[in-house]
Amino acid sequence: MSVWDDLVGQDQVVEQLVSAARAARAVVAGETPAAGATGMTHAWLFTGPPGSGMGAAARAFAAALQCTSPDLDLGGVPGCGFCEGCHTALVGSHADVETVRTDVLSIGVKETRELVRNASMSPAVGRWQVILLEDSDRLTEGAANVLLKAIEEPAPRTVWLLCAPSVEDALPTIRSRCRLLVLRTPSVGAVADVLVRRDGVEPELAAFAARASQGHIERARRLAQDEVARTRRAEVLRLPMVVGDLGKCLAGAQALVDAAAAEAKQVAEEVDTKETEELRAALGAAAGVGGRMPRGTAGAMKELEDRQKRRATRIQRDSLDLALVDLVGFYRDVLAVQFGAAAELANEDLRANVERVAGGSTAETTLRRMEAVLACRDAIDRNVAPLLAVEAMAVILRAG
Repeated sequence: MSVWDDLVGQDQVVEQLVSAARAARAVVAGETPAAGATGMTHAWLFTGPPGSGMGAAARAFAAALQCTSPDLDLGGVPGCGFCEGCHTALVGSHADVETVRTDVLSIGVKETRELVRNASMSPAVGRWQVILLEDSDRLTEGAANVLLKAIEEPAPRTVWLLCAPSVEDALPTIRSRCRLLVLRTPSVGAVADVLVRRDGVEPELAAFAARASQGHIERARRLAQDEVARTRRAEVLRLPMVVGDLGKCLAGAQALVDAAAAEAKQVAEEVDTKETEELRAALGAAAGVGGRMPRGTAGAMKELEDRQKRRATRIQRDSLDLALVDLVGFYRDVLAVQFGAAAELANEDLRANVERVAGGSTAETTLRRMEAVLACRDAIDRNVAPLLAVEAMAVILRAG
């Protein structure tokens, strides 16, 4: 299976990246790239809506740059998916491909300086030294300035691959030095086809998940494979049906926040204990739970605890944000019904509820409700207490 097969509905992006990978191979060989081909450059910025596959595109390009398939000498497409270069790049074990994902709220100066040091090295076994930063929009201002210096003065065989939701999420000075690739939201049919073909999902369930996720591939996969995720979505979409009752409206707001907190706690229980025990063992702690720590190791344990708290906060926010995206999708369907649009609803399984809300309100009311949900997302992103932000949204939903 080619490394490009994971990119759903991104034919133009794949064409550009394949052309650039061929040009990169020509650069290494000291040859002149083919006429009309997309040239190779040292920094790339992948943008697109959540779920469009920015990270997958960047990983596929990293693998294509390291591809060692013998078919390349015969004009084959870089990124075969089977050679050692492709395989190790995709699974994260290639010596010259460093992938950075953050499960906390931001990427600081310390981590970025370490990346810059690694980027200054020559490739160890591959053709290029590739640094893939999947959450470049989470760079702090200081970290972004550190990165800018490295991109302005790149090492000869180093490639930076940055991912961000939009161009505006990158500093103007950084994006001006990167080649921009914009991914689009895949069609519902394309997402459903992937779920059926690769994940073995039943066609009816795949179609439901693709519609409900609004083109978000990973969200669709989770809805199709996880019954708990489907149950949580159903609970979120009950909120528009009870906005007439203030008590039920506020209870629904509390339920949204509690569900997000429960998901964060679940992840923490799965990961935190393992991380803590591994660090304790590495620091030489006494055997057994609660065993005495060697002197001078308290700082390392405190750093881990702080990181785990930040990760829990991000997981809770991300979970809550997904719920709010589902809510916006519901009201968008309501607006479509109010305007008589013929398009298929994202919440086709809840058409009766959508039509009920549409019949009991005006398009102006629906727009105000959508604005309230989007304002809630912005408030949470600005560190407003989640419960306070969601309760304020619920009150506006009731007022209409």
